[in-house]
Amino acid sequence: MAAKLLQRKFAPTSRSRAAVARRAHNPKVGGSNPPFATQALNFQGFFIVIDKNLFTLKAFPVSIIHLLFYRYYNMNKRTLIVIAFLSAYSFVSAQKQLSSDELFKSARYAAFEDKNYDKAKLYARQALAISPAYADIEIFLGRIFTWNKQYDSARYYFLKALTQSPDNEEASIAYADLEYWNDHYEESLKICNEGLTLHPASEALLLRKAKNFNAAKKFKEAGIITSQLLKLNRYNTAALALASTLKDAASVNKISISYEHSSFDKQFNKPWHLGSISYGRQTKFGSITARMNYANRFGISGVQGEIDAYPRISKTFYSYVSFGYSGNVGVFPKYRAGFSLYANLPKSFEAEAGLRYLYFTNSTKVYTFYVGKYYKSFLFSARTYITPSGGSVSQSYSIAARCYFKSSEDYIGLSLGTGISPDDNNQNIQFNTKQSKLTSKQVSASFNHTFLKWNVISIGAGLINQEYQPTVKGNQLNLSAALSHRF
Repeated sequence: MAAKLLQRKFAPTSRSRAAVARRAHNPKVGGSNPPFATQALNFQGFFIVIDKNLFTLKAFPVSIIHLLFYRYYNMNKRTLIVIAFLSAYSFVSAQKQLSSDELFKSARYAAFEDKNYDKAKLYARQALAISPAYADIEIFLGRIFTWNKQYDSARYYFLKALTQSPDNEEASIAYADLEYWNDHYEESLKICNEGLTLHPASEALLLRKAKNFNAAKKFKEAGIITSQLLKLNRYNTAALALASTLKDAASVNKISISYEHSSFDKQFNKPWHLGSISYGRQTKFGSITARMNYANRFGISGVQGEIDAYPRISKTFYSYVSFGYSGNVGVFPKYRAGFSLYANLPKSFEAEAGLRYLYFTNSTKVYTFYVGKYYKSFLFSARTYITPSGGSVSQSYSIAARCYFKSSEDYIGLSLGTGISPDDNNQNIQFNTKQSKLTSKQVSASFNHTFLKWNVISIGAGLINQEYQPTVKGNQLNLSAALSHRF
């Protein structure tokens, strides 16, 4: 209808038709080319067809401009050819549009790179308008709404994806996560069970089912599912960590004894001895451990009392708080304290930032930062200690790797580092002698093994090459053993 109205509105009058005819038969104007009137009419028809399409493509203003030009038809042929070319170009450009896959790619970039969730949702909805049953986009939208705490909208898209494809494992995982993070454990369990009927070997769904049982304090059921998961994949690090947590929940008490022997080739004539006994208990706030240490160094003996706690803050964060006291300064620091904030990060990362405090006759503050990454049955980590003192800063670094076996308490480990750690009771005495500012390099290995279910034996060995006087170095060999029992 719009095309016909435009054709009537811009059609040549009888007077203009006569003028066109005269120009068409004038050899000085038309030459041997086809009559101008015929070209104009063909050009008009071209406009009308284009215009009919451009109305739907929202490029109507371009067509109007062209028709206004055509209203004054007495322009030369070259101008009309240029206008026709521009019309064709506008038509082709208007028809070009992004596919749903291209829009989905743009949505992911907006969400993960630009952190612009509103733009991501806009692109995703445009993609769904093209492909209404695109499940991956529906799940993506559901996750974005979950991150934005728009839970009803998130549920809408997860349910839509599962209604279209009940066997969509990713939709079940995302929907179960939503309910778990909102403490709806029974609803999350229901979603996991429905998904597992179609995917009985899904590690992701089994892990979420076990986590829901654990959060609901159904530790026995959580243990059964975790064991089932570890039979499928004994290297699943998340399952290993959960198994350790469940063991702590099932056996809330732990006693440990340990001994460490240090010998020197040059620095000291007598070896150092360090022994400890501890008792720990799991509480609803986290674990807490009391420890008594005994040491003999420089031919002098001393004792130290310590208490460590790991309060839980949320599902993502927990902390470390520690305090120690000794009346035998020189064998131990008089006071020692520590605080750290830990975070369980996405993609199996973990991180820590904290402060350590030592007081002998003067105080020393040490800042520490740590990052770890779980990969299959391995944990790779790096840590630094930074000690400001007297206008200068001393630093120590270490990297470590662990390979886990059947549980989080069964592993072998290797560590390489430089400098002294304030968390090492065997070495932190050197912050009093200022030897922590001298260079040192160390390597150590450890072995942990569970036996008779509730018992753990630990063995360690380490070698330190240390500068105990400027330009004078010596070696220190450390050997350690520990035994723990849960009940």
